[in-house]
Amino acid sequence: MTIQDFDIQVATGQHVEYAQHICDEMAESAKARGTGIARRSPEYVADKMLEGKAVIALYKDGTWAGFCYIETWSHGDFVANSGLIVNPEFRKVGLAKAIKQKVFELSRLKYPDAKIFGLTTGLAVMKINSELGYEPVTYSELSQDEDFWKGCKSCVNYDILMSKDRKNCMCTAMLFDPAEKQKEYDEKMKKITHKATLLERIENALKKIGHDY
Repeated sequence: MTIQDFDIQVATGQHVEYAQHICDEMAESAKARGTGIARRSPEYVADKMLEGKAVIALYKDGTWAGFCYIETWSHGDFVANSGLIVNPEFRKVGLAKAIKQKVFELSRLKYPDAKIFGLTTGLAVMKINSELGYEPVTYSELSQDEDFWKGCKSCVNYDILMSKDRKNCMCTAMLFDPAEKQKEYDEKMKKITHKATLLERIENALKKIGHDY
């Protein structure tokens, strides 16, 4: 079994039948890890599919293999790629990374100016996020939308979060800021241009010296 055996696509109405199974697996996974995630109903997951704000992975025989969806907060200023889950039958083949890549691309397409953030306790997810350009941040840099934080109520660590005034908890906060990434890119290009200009000046100076002789 390899990653080529899976079809990773933007979910649509034809995938609604998988919603219940996805929610059940999310709950089981959270229980196994001993940490909670915002509990979602099959109706909520189905709506994400219908809105074109989810990515689903199917095995070549049509079996559901993985899922992730997009949530928006603070009037679209913040986007979260939430609910990443992989069917236990299909783990250890790089599926989580491929799904994260696909949903990240979908988020950038739909919300090009939004900051993309996540809260996770999983080292594998942190590694994937880092490869996508996320940076670890403090909770204060995340969306302060009350509805977002209400989603943490179903987590077993919610009391810890509230006791720390939402400034810290068991999850690591990570953020992709498109404005910052653009700034980094511009700075990099500026340095490259400066270096190229400097080399050009040196070459011209050497040519001039050659001509003088």
